[in-house]
Amino acid sequence: MKTVVAGALGECVHVAGVSNFLKLAEIAGWRTVFLGPAVPVKEFIQAAIRENADLVGVSYRLTPETGERLLGEFAEAADELRSKGIRFAFAGTPPVAERAKGLGFFEKIFDGSELTEETLAYLRGEKTEHSGESAFPQTTVERRLWKAPFPLLRHHFGLPSLEDTRDGIRKIAEARVLDVISLGIDQDAQENFFHPERQDPRRKGAGGVPVRSAGDYRMLYQVSRTGNYPLLRTYSGTDDFIRLAELYIETINNAWCAIPLFWFNQMDGRGPWDLAGSIREHQRVMTWYGDKNIPVELNEPHHWGMRDAPDVVFVVSAFLSAYNAKAFGVKDYIAQLMFNSPPGTSDSMDLAKMLAILELIQPLAGADFRIWTQTRTGLLSYPLDPPSARAHLAASIYLQMALKPDIVHIVGHTEADHAATADEVIEAAKMARRSIENALGGQPAMIYDPNLVKRKENLVSEAKVTLLAIQSLSHDSTRDPFTDPEVLARSVTTGILDAPQLKNNRFGRGMIRTRIINGACHAVDENGNPISELQRLEQFFKSGG
Repeated sequence: MKTVVAGALGECVHVAGVSNFLKLAEIAGWRTVFLGPAVPVKEFIQAAIRENADLVGVSYRLTPETGERLLGEFAEAADELRSKGIRFAFAGTPPVAERAKGLGFFEKIFDGSELTEETLAYLRGEKTEHSGESAFPQTTVERRLWKAPFPLLRHHFGLPSLEDTRDGIRKIAEARVLDVISLGIDQDAQENFFHPERQDPRRKGAGGVPVRSAGDYRMLYQVSRTGNYPLLRTYSGTDDFIRLAELYIETINNAWCAIPLFWFNQMDGRGPWDLAGSIREHQRVMTWYGDKNIPVELNEPHHWGMRDAPDVVFVVSAFLSAYNAKAFGVKDYIAQLMFNSPPGTSDSMDLAKMLAILELIQPLAGADFRIWTQTRTGLLSYPLDPPSARAHLAASIYLQMALKPDIVHIVGHTEADHAATADEVIEAAKMARRSIENALGGQPAMIYDPNLVKRKENLVSEAKVTLLAIQSLSHDSTRDPFTDPEVLARSVTTGILDAPQLKNNRFGRGMIRTRIINGACHAVDENGNPISELQRLEQFFKSGG
């Protein structure tokens, strides 16, 4: 094991940066020796010899003039060690770092502007400076493994103008704050890309960037080839699914597919397919991406949560998503866990719900089905007040880190008012990074709270009741009810899977009542009292559902 010794030089007593550097060194596999504050030059040299150091980290954060003199003395005293192969790195404020560069002694100089992953790459012996795209893994799984233990960071971005979106993508990439830019395209691009005759010029740019050709996609991808070379991905569309998938791989090297199971069809007004037909098409898309070893995310459960479905329906839909992904050949499955959905859910009950999902889907995992978790803040949970929204973003992401997610989907703090600009995306990413670093520095083990554990266990038990009800809809023993499009569609049309906001829907029932009670979203009776799934489903079947 290689050894790094580090401390603050001379009269400098600022060691927070030194401590963070050594924490990252431990993550990268180094044996670390902390020398502390105000370390004389002679003690630095002695420690390097005594500990048989491979790397010496020197910090100084006081006046540049004094720092330059002191660093010159250090370089002269340590030159013999450097000639023997010991490496030296310096960290300080930008003015001191500039003076340190002039000495030509240190192999690496940090001025505080570096991203955490860049420091980790240095400690792992990887190069990110002046190395171009090859320094940054260009598949989701490779990039996640490269960046661990820090999660990948993702944010939507798409403005009503193609030119503004192009300039914004370049700016975000150069800021090096995101690993994944999710290209938000407008509704006509999602539904009518291959049908210009169906496009409506009056809604051009509604909901995102109006891409209208393969060349548009290629151009947006090319401007992202700078900075930290983020991955790109986009919506899977609501029609012509396989043609769009082929286009995305060819033009933007789509990082992963994101598609629902029950939505983006006539039920929510976002596509031309009926419910059973869209389920069948979504399953085909899963197979298509699975055959190419490209990850698939089913962005399913939050659609129920956003329509005020009870937590148990949220959990059941998450299980069905993972189950279908595995059944249809997905190798790397991204389990999306949207917090704050519905709004009013407490932090404790949010964690309980997500832990129930993970407990149900983890048995599906294996060598041929890897599960990667992705957390995000609820779309409908942001306040309008900007300072409050910023606080909500930071607090929500800190909570999400209790699950140690592989991907954090940052939902911008402007969500309640407008689609984020490039500058707002960068600001949101920086806030998220700070929350994540704080959590990884030593977060309390919130997931072991007794009330949370009790709720998690209850949700797992309740979800199994609902799943049995879905199985009971099948009349063909040769087909798996959890993957049969007709059975899955009937689970909605009969009201087993239901949400209050599906009332008067062509496919959904909207008969269920829900209420937030003690921070959890429960199904309730006509008097507002919580009822179990067994009670709800017994009443439902008695009434002819």
